[in-house]
Amino acid sequence: MPAKTTFNSHPPAPAVPRTLVLASTSRYRRELLLRLGLPFTAEAPEVDEQPLPGEAPYATALRLAEAKARSVAARHPDALIIGSDQVADCAGHPVGKAGDHASAVAQLTLLSGRTVVFHTGLALLDARSGHCQTAMVDATSTFRELSPAAIEAYLRREQPYDCAGSVKVEMLGIALFTRVTSDDPTALIGLPLIRLVDMLRAVQVDVLDAP
Repeated sequence: MPAKTTFNSHPPAPAVPRTLVLASTSRYRRELLLRLGLPFTAEAPEVDEQPLPGEAPYATALRLAEAKARSVAARHPDALIIGSDQVADCAGHPVGKAGDHASAVAQLTLLSGRTVVFHTGLALLDARSGHCQTAMVDATSTFRELSPAAIEAYLRREQPYDCAGSVKVEMLGIALFTRVTSDDPTALIGLPLIRLVDMLRAVQVDVLDAP
């Protein structure tokens, strides 16, 4: 009996591209995500970023990354949503955003000459299915010995009061370090692109095949 052959005059419809949403107002995260060449929108997450009592710094970063993604999911029920959060860890103690000049001086005085781990939590939520991939990417960073004059000069130039540990690494903040070790150089800025590419591939979004 001859093999059955099926003919179809209509080629399969191309997959509909998924909407990509960055749950962040950080212009540095937006600039990093632009590197991947995928269209996306950015939206402010509504999340209380205070650590929970007794919560380890890495756990805070991971929890908030997922919370940020989920906080915008109701408005984007068919989207892939990226959440990210960073917490600096100095000997097990969280170092968050300074918020003002005096607190930033205190932070950098504390961190001078010390090694700090910047924990960056990453989440990719498939709002359609509710499944969320999460990962932690660390950057171990050793600070220079910083004089009071150097701290003041840096803060006057950068005013990094909304950055973890008062480190605006995208700008002059990189000069605060003598050494940085990480599996992903973009993790220190706040959005680990290497790991994000892996997550996107897991949901059939390959940035290298994107038009």
